[in-house]
Amino acid sequence: MDRKEFDFRKDYRHFLEIPTRWMDNDLYGHVNNVVYYSYFDTVVNQFMIERAGLNIHEDPIIGVVVETMCRYRKSVAFPDIITAGLRVAHLGNSSVRHEIGIFANGDDQAAACGHFVHAFVDRAKNKPTRIPDSIRGALQSIQIS
Repeated sequence: MDRKEFDFRKDYRHFLEIPTRWMDNDLYGHVNNVVYYSYFDTVVNQFMIERAGLNIHEDPIIGVVVETMCRYRKSVAFPDIITAGLRVAHLGNSSVRHEIGIFANGDDQAAACGHFVHAFVDRAKNKPTRIPDSIRGALQSIQIS
């Protein structure tokens, strides 16, 4: 998020459309801040399951969230349709920093931007481990320089 305050749709490599829900709105009439983290979690895990082949129930190596952050530029409210943009900003030996942009109703500039860091661990030992090659390859496909 250091490059500029808010990104544009063209800055992302993978997208997922997510409809807002009535229950997402808070009493101020917009999507509550904690719901954005649900959008982050949804786009990251959809990518990890569908594109990286992660089996969340059986794989011996899993990604656990160790850090999240979100900056808000513009309110989103039900019944908006958002598109979550995803890219990889950093790919380490055992961790990855996903960056996410939330775009409302086809807007080109993000209403919110944030990041989500996964540390990969051995499921049984709960110890850091190398990102499997199959997952690494998928993450590289959306990595930015």
